Amino acid sequence: MGKGIKVWYDPEGDYLEVLFKRKVGYFRETENDAVMEKVDKQGGVIGFSILKVSALRGKKEKPLSVSLR
Repeated sequence: MGKGIKVWYDPEGDYLEVLFKRKVGYFRETENDAVMEKVDKQGGVIGFSILKVSALRGKKEKPLSVSLR
């Protein structure tokens, strides 16, 4: 069986977090203010977070698109 992805949503804070690996790391900014990427000490992406997730639901604009380094 493959490795799992951890998805966590906090409805009170309207915050979504997705982790690909359970590893020590830190969050850094992306080109979108609502999205942060989590990276390990070597700079490899191990997850991401999105603030104000419910605000994305009603948008009729383009879907949220962010490149993680």
